[in-house]
Order: sequence, then structure tokens, then C-alpha cells
Amino acid sequence: MTRDSGSLWPDTVAPSVEQLAEGITLLRGFCRDEAPALLDAIAEVAALSPFRRMIVPGGHTMSVAMTNVGALGWTTDRTGYRYTARDPMTGNAWPAMPAALLSLAQRAAAAGGFPGFTTNACLINRYAAGARLSLHQDKNERDYAHPIVSVSLGLPATFLLGTLHRTDTPRRIRIEHGDVLVWGGPARLVYHGVAPIRQGTHPLTGESRFNLTFRRAVL
Repeated sequence: MTRDSGSLWPDTVAPSVEQLAEGITLLRGFCRDEAPALLDAIAEVAALSPFRRMIVPGGHTMSVAMTNVGALGWTTDRTGYRYTARDPMTGNAWPAMPAALLSLAQRAAAAGGFPGFTTNACLINRYAAGARLSLHQDKNERDYAHPIVSVSLGLPATFLLGTLHRTDTPRRIRIEHGDVLVWGGPARLVYHGVAPIRQGTHPLTGESRFNLTFRRAVL
């Protein structure tokens, strides 16, 4: 059985560092031990800015539920993709970045070869079975000098790692609870996505997977 088969592997794989390509590092098990505190922080954020399934400019409702934390938050509706300083749902500023999340982003970026990362935006995605993200680039930030730090909690996922060209066939990489992906530099604008989540249950997140994507954005 391969690691991309969709079966639920236990969260016991020893932490390791895998260089996937120039500028792309997979930190396996990097935040597994601190996961309960991270999930508590996510719950606190969601109490202020609830998860919601956003609408893309073409009118399609995303299968992934989202919220944000930090000075800026990513959002989309029929008028386009953008960052905002306020949550369009509540009218309030996005919740401030908890210290636990900020520390994780900085440590992971440094471990991935990008010291001094100063994130001001974190998109939090909640996946149920069947939810997915099609291939896309993270380019609404407008400042590509900073890396992307992507944290996975809960159910496993198949990460689709493409190249700078959308038509290239992406690699399929098994991502598990506590893994962190870091990419930047020459790989900052690679296409990437998430295959449909397989049904399952995780002891900490139930039937869900959470992903935190830390970025540095400007309005």
C-alpha cells in the first residue's frame, strides 16, 4: 500500500525534512506535538470570524470553508479575489494573530530556509470529505519576496505540487497531521492544490482537516 492510497496512517512517522524541489521543503511532523494548542487557537479565531464557504468570481461556491487571522485576510466574491483588513461577514477587523500561530510560522519558515519571515496574514481552511482545491497560484499577496508556510492538521491529504506552468502534471504528495510545507524563492509562484479529501476520522479533528496558510500580503 502506498502513502498516496488515501488510507489513514497513524501520526507516528518520525519528524523529518524532505527537499521536494529548489525552494520547496516538507517538514514532516514539525508541529504534531503542538497541534492541540493550534486547534484551540483556530477555535478562538472561528468564534470571532466564523468559517464560511466563499463564492469565486465565476459564481461557484468553494467546497472548502475558510476564515482568516492576522492584519489582513484573503477573501473572494463575485467581484474578485483580494485581501481586506476587515472581515466582510462581521464588519470587524480580522482576529489578531495568536502568538502560537506566529511562532509556528516563523520557526517553520526558518527551518525551510527562509529566516526572518514576518507573516501578517493566515488563511485557515476547513476541509470535510470531498472538499478540494484546484490548481492555483498564491499571487494576491503582491509581494513575492516572502515564502508560503502551509500547516496541515487532522485528516491526511494529497497535496498537488505543480510547477510554474499550469499545464504541467502535478506531483501527488501525501500530507499528514502535523506536516508543514514551506515554499518560496524560485518556487514562490508554483501551482498547487489539494485533491478531494478522503472520508475518515482523526482523534483531534474528527471528520475534518484544517490547513493554515501563512503569507505576507500588502493591500
